[in-house]
Amino acid sequence: MDENKKKNPLSFQLNVDDFLPAEDSEKQSLVVMRESVSFWKDGLRRLAKNKIAMVSLVVVILIMIGAFFVPGIYPYGYEEQIRGSENVAPMQYSAEEQARIAAGEKVFPHFLGTDSLGRDVTVRLLMGSRVSLLVGLVASGIILLIGSIYGAVAGYVGGWADMIMMRLVDIIYTVPDILIIILLSVTLKFPLKSLAELPGFGWINTVGIGLVCIFIVFALLYWVGMARIVRSQILTLKEQEYVTAARALGANGGHIIRKHLLTNCIGTLIVTTTLQIPSAIFTESFLSFIGLGVAAPMPSLGSLASQAIGGLESYPHRLLAPAIMISLIILSFNLLGDGLRDAFDPKLKN
Repeated sequence: MDENKKKNPLSFQLNVDDFLPAEDSEKQSLVVMRESVSFWKDGLRRLAKNKIAMVSLVVVILIMIGAFFVPGIYPYGYEEQIRGSENVAPMQYSAEEQARIAAGEKVFPHFLGTDSLGRDVTVRLLMGSRVSLLVGLVASGIILLIGSIYGAVAGYVGGWADMIMMRLVDIIYTVPDILIIILLSVTLKFPLKSLAELPGFGWINTVGIGLVCIFIVFALLYWVGMARIVRSQILTLKEQEYVTAARALGANGGHIIRKHLLTNCIGTLIVTTTLQIPSAIFTESFLSFIGLGVAAPMPSLGSLASQAIGGLESYPHRLLAPAIMISLIILSFNLLGDGLRDAFDPKLKN
């Protein structure tokens, strides 16, 4: 019987042994499993492989540490005027400080020198970086909040509501940004001063009227780009099966937008917000440069650059320091945003 089952090499008879059930060892050798990872873990793992993005992240972290923690332990204050130490060159001491050193007293050096009022440039540069970073982070948060909600509602509701809401976005797009920013920054200061005198609004003076004006400007103008991006994502996602299932189960529109649609847009939201931060920092620096940003004596990278213009020939380092810091912050955030886009965009997965 076994001999009959053997295949004749000159015939077309099938080999019976090829149809025997596979053993467990043979099945296991054919199993190819990929590690099950979450969306966040997969994205962070892909981000860690991007060397440029990781270097940019390290630079951003170091700048934040220097901006938010170093001024607290620095021996000089950002508004402290050291008499007799005006216009000191980098890593130099004034005559009074040299006399104190000769007497055996320890004097902390001025790494970037001092300005015309005797204020240490290094600590003012760090405080200016803090202000610029705060503006970038807070303004991007405001843009994310307003733009994501507005775009999600427009995309999900659709119809006439979507058309009217998007035409409003188009109108805001046609407005010259810089002109409106200048007008709003000037006109908002007076009502904010009156508002700060009322009970419960004293925080406006603490934060600074100039910073509050900048935040309001971003809330009024710069959310439209985020709204368009979110709307385009929602128009695609709302046709998915899980949204239809949520509607069939009785979920209302707000619940679907919050729990299903925006949750699945989280990668796009993170990338867009990260790329919005350098834009906000640049806008704040520009406003401070022309005198419409933070008020003295609070420094900003833009105001430091503006103050250094007058002594450019004699003290060029005062302009180079804030200019390099602005460029470094913007470049780092842009490269980090590109890395986040590559890491969290499912179309780029291989």
